[in-house]
Amino acid sequence: MSESTLVVLTVVEIVVLIAGLAFFLFWIGSLLTRIATNLEKCSEHVRTINKHAADIVPGVEHINRTGKVVASALPLLYGFAEQIVANVSPTPSRDPVARPASGRRRSRLHETVGFKSG
Repeated sequence: MSESTLVVLTVVEIVVLIAGLAFFLFWIGSLLTRIATNLEKCSEHVRTINKHAADIVPGVEHINRTGKVVASALPLLYGFAEQIVANVSPTPSRDPVARPASGRRRSRLHETVGFKSG
């Protein structure tokens, strides 16, 4: 091959490479534009959710405080209920089959709130 043919082929190869890179960059740019549009829509949805949640947060905090109070009182109430049931009437005679194999149920709530049962 002559030198002029090699130069022409090199120029054509460079032009094809640049055209391929230009097409690739255009394609990536269109994908990034679509992603940016979707992210903008998502951002608007997040702002809307935050506005709705701002109205709910004080109520949820109140519910959590009330739930903590109730949860901390449950072991004490459970203990009182056991004492009341034990003092009210004698245990009726039952068939041995009706008695649970595991024995009397013990609450694990005592340990979770720091109450030490006797």
